[in-house]
Amino acid sequence: MANENFVDYVKLCCRSGKGGPGSTHMHRDRTTAKGGPDGGDGGRGGHVILRGNAQHWTLLHLKYRKHILAGHGGSGSGNRRHGADGRDEFVDVPIGTVVKDAETKEVVGEITEDGQEWVMVPGGRGGLGNDHFKSPTNQTPRYAQPGEDGTEVWRILELKLLADVGLVGFPNAGKSTLLSAVSAAKPEIADYPFTTLRPNLGMVAYRGNRSFVMADIPGIIEGAHEGKGLGLRFLRHIERNSVLLFIVPSDADDIPLAYKVLLGELEQYNPGLLTKDRVLAISKCDLLDSELREEVSATMGDLRHHYFSAVTGEGVDALKDKLWSAIETGSE
Repeated sequence: MANENFVDYVKLCCRSGKGGPGSTHMHRDRTTAKGGPDGGDGGRGGHVILRGNAQHWTLLHLKYRKHILAGHGGSGSGNRRHGADGRDEFVDVPIGTVVKDAETKEVVGEITEDGQEWVMVPGGRGGLGNDHFKSPTNQTPRYAQPGEDGTEVWRILELKLLADVGLVGFPNAGKSTLLSAVSAAKPEIADYPFTTLRPNLGMVAYRGNRSFVMADIPGIIEGAHEGKGLGLRFLRHIERNSVLLFIVPSDADDIPLAYKVLLGELEQYNPGLLTKDRVLAISKCDLLDSELREEVSATMGDLRHHYFSAVTGEGVDALKDKLWSAIETGSE
């Protein structure tokens, strides 16, 4: 299955290269039998560098690559020649990748732009050659610095999807059906909860050759912020969405309560999510006649909402208009 190719979490052992040792060479040539020190410096060890790559959308290429090893620096040599720097190891990652310390879980860096480079693990410095240690009282130092050791650390890479609109709802609310109806994405759709086990992205065409990106994440259940259901693993994907589209099906027992529960889960996970623009849509409106819609709307009070059916297409264009307006408002 294509969805199996989506990997948004990897743990890597990263080791930078050690610096090369400085040289203890003494100058010698045909006319100089006992010259002074001219040992060069050692090269620095290679860095482990994270690089943003817009061509990647998953961390799949790193799933089975557990060790990232940079090259060691070269030794200095005579005539003050500098040792070669160690080979840098570049790790290409999707835009939106966050780096955490594997022990403390503290965020230590992130990649937010294509081509952005960040030194995740710096290489060891090269040692100084004996030329640096000569003095009037020590004109022939026969020692030099060794290079610094490289650093070995464990890092966690987590991907947070970058999308304009993030779909939020309970399992089987119709999120994947909507995504498949408005984009070329083909998420798995079935009449049972948790059909979507991994996030899906779709490009939604809009009027005037414009478009926006929509992300569908697995359904949220009550207690998701504590890890229930698919919980914390996918809630992070909506942190980078500009607009949150809450979808509640028309056959829900209590639509306002369902919306309140969804808001509560997001607030418990990250209160900052509630500052994003929100749109509430009631899916499967083809199940409601005009009388039932009036009854549902009466229960909503002042809560603004929009009806749509991804199956019949009713209300979908108007929903796209509302989403585009919210995106434009948020980008100002």
